[in-house]
Amino acid sequence: MAKAGPKPVFTLLVEVGRAEGDGGPVAAPVRPRLCYAAGVDEAEAVRETVAVLKQADLSPLEVTGQGSLEEREASGEAIHPEQRALMHRALEENAVIVALVEPFDD
Repeated sequence: MAKAGPKPVFTLLVEVGRAEGDGGPVAAPVRPRLCYAAGVDEAEAVRETVAVLKQADLSPLEVTGQGSLEEREASGEAIHPEQRALMHRALEENAVIVALVEPFDD
């Protein structure tokens, strides 16, 4: 029987809409969140990320998968050391790491 390795860590871009009482700026109805989450597959990482954001009283609208670390490297994408550190943290802590919070400007 093959030994199971660590779960891959996926990079997800989540668009979050306004939720009542969220304290967000009125002029920014949709805000992106760049998240890192481990999962047996991307679908599991998405489910976990959406659940965590909902627990934080946020309203996830759309999730776009950017791929796992291995997939991103295989496509030739350069991964910044800070991103690698956040991915490692997501794996070690079995957590969803929210790394970027910026409002979209019209």
